[in-house]
Amino acid sequence: MAVQQSVGPDPYFPANGDSRYRVHRYELTLDYRPGPNRLSGAARINAIAGRSALPEFQLNLADFKIGRVRVDGRPTHYTHRGGRLRIRPAKPLRAGAAFTVEVQWSGNPKPVNSPWGGLGWEELDDGALVASQPVGAPSWYPCNDRPADKASYLISVTTPSAYSVVAGGRLLTRTTKASTTTWVYEQSAPTSSYLVGLAIGKYQTVLLGDPGLGGVPQHGHLPAELLSEFSRDFARQPGMMHLFQQLFGPYPFDEYAVVVTEEELDVPVEAQGLSLFGANHLDGARGSERLVAHELAHQWFGNSVSIADWRHIWLNEGFAKYAEWLWSERSGGRSAQQLAAAAHRALSSLPQDLCLADPGRRSMFDDRLYGRGGLTVHALRCALGDEAFFRMLRVWLQLHRGGVVSTSTLTAHAARFSLEPLDELFDAWVYGTELPPLPVYSGEWSAPRGG
Repeated sequence: MAVQQSVGPDPYFPANGDSRYRVHRYELTLDYRPGPNRLSGAARINAIAGRSALPEFQLNLADFKIGRVRVDGRPTHYTHRGGRLRIRPAKPLRAGAAFTVEVQWSGNPKPVNSPWGGLGWEELDDGALVASQPVGAPSWYPCNDRPADKASYLISVTTPSAYSVVAGGRLLTRTTKASTTTWVYEQSAPTSSYLVGLAIGKYQTVLLGDPGLGGVPQHGHLPAELLSEFSRDFARQPGMMHLFQQLFGPYPFDEYAVVVTEEELDVPVEAQGLSLFGANHLDGARGSERLVAHELAHQWFGNSVSIADWRHIWLNEGFAKYAEWLWSERSGGRSAQQLAAAAHRALSSLPQDLCLADPGRRSMFDDRLYGRGGLTVHALRCALGDEAFFRMLRVWLQLHRGGVVSTSTLTAHAARFSLEPLDELFDAWVYGTELPPLPVYSGEWSAPRGG
């Protein structure tokens, strides 16, 4: 399907991205040396101008030394300040014209500043990790950093041979020359810049379950000393994959990888076809299993079907939160109704000034957004009944696969599956701030059961 584009700058991050063009493909060639934390890179970016001619345009890129910039093979004028690489071609690009940008850069990558601390490239004690949500991608490569601008990626990373490189997508080649190894990954599915994940470390690779004929290959990459805990904590991930494919439809990518770093992370982070966990998320007792389910669910909700801009982040987090509850319900834990009741109790004692449809930049990762988002999905399930609800989800994910959506896209879509108007439900849960009563389903839960 054609990828939908939101119009204009992202209201939460107006300095990020350029809505006057869109990128079709990034080809990144990187060389990284962990000791000195030295990155040098070359990008070839294939893009298409929008409805107006482009006398100039911008990419987002952090504080690196720029080697050269070319447009359609020709040197071009550029400025690089404040995380913006402004490029002015010799002649304005025609409306609708395809063009190619080449950028070379080098330096010591570091996280970019944000209201939530440093984001993006993080140097570890022995390796590196990229966790970019929402605006950290420019910490390591030049990009049109807006979630609606989705592109395919070819990523080549050369690093000392003692290290493994893991990126979202399919590993095409791994070539060793002297003391370095080059890893080449292809992500053919449309991908938002913040969802391009990368991990470099001394990892052992394990296969999670047997995907069988036509199944989804699932691999874990982790320090060898964590293998025992990992084997238990992630043992049920293949069962989650099976259940979610039943409930949501086919897994949207070629493979799924999980990386566990030897360091601690505040929260796990999703990337396209890849999730990143810290050593603190392993305890050998499945203590973080809900997070395993949450990150896997993001492959459908947030990654395959992405948001038009950051105002709509509840569409990512609310459905991933509800997937946690569905996994619990289908695997012998507490039911979705019990978990909804617990979330409702917790929210009832907190300030009720958050609007899901537009939470504001400061509150887009507020715990209340996750809980209220999950409750909204539960309210929708209660209103529709299981058969219509899960059919609605599968059609939603099929219809918008590889594209972007907004809150209004969902409200219009859900209405097609309801016998009664849903306006009051959405007005209360999504556009209002006061916490509505706990939704209760009076029918019989009948979603397909997974293994």
